[in-house]
Amino acid sequence: MTAPHGSQTPSDWVRRWAHLIPDRPGGALVLDLACGHGRHSRWLARQGCIVTAVDRDADALASLADLAPLVRPLQADIEDGPWPFDAQRFDAVVVTNYLWRPLWPRILDSLAPGGILLYETFAHGNASVGKPSRPDFLLQPGELLQVCTGLRVVAYEDGYLDDPPRYVQRIAAIGPEPTTAADPPPRHPLRAAG
Repeated sequence: MTAPHGSQTPSDWVRRWAHLIPDRPGGALVLDLACGHGRHSRWLARQGCIVTAVDRDADALASLADLAPLVRPLQADIEDGPWPFDAQRFDAVVVTNYLWRPLWPRILDSLAPGGILLYETFAHGNASVGKPSRPDFLLQPGELLQVCTGLRVVAYEDGYLDDPPRYVQRIAAIGPEPTTAADPPPRHPLRAAG
């Protein structure tokens, strides 16, 4: 029997680059987009973040009720309904295993100055090893780099992973910094791999 999605280990990519989420008094504000059962929301809350967990599946979101007030579940159809965050900005936006290209401008606009985008999803080539296989749900070579023009790309990968077999593209990119000299940019310390 397969474990529920929420009990799965968070993405190695998210765990590897989460240290770049800016520290804020009271906890950094994080948007976990298309969160499913909230494997990343749970992990990020344990790291001290305040997470808005968005999905259209009310049953999946119900599994996060025990994490209030650190995790704020929000049921929303972000593909066919209104974008619920027009005036809100986040210190981090996390997206994994989800692609809906019309949302790119909204996702990027949701980043606070100096906030980080952690994005990982299936890429071109995945049809050879499984699903998703439709081009609509697969990033094309270099697509994340193109989308993140104007952000500072800290890390980017595009290739094949085992366990389970899949082609992915992933990026860690920091949003534009504040433009005034009086506000120094947040420090995003890099860590050695290991």
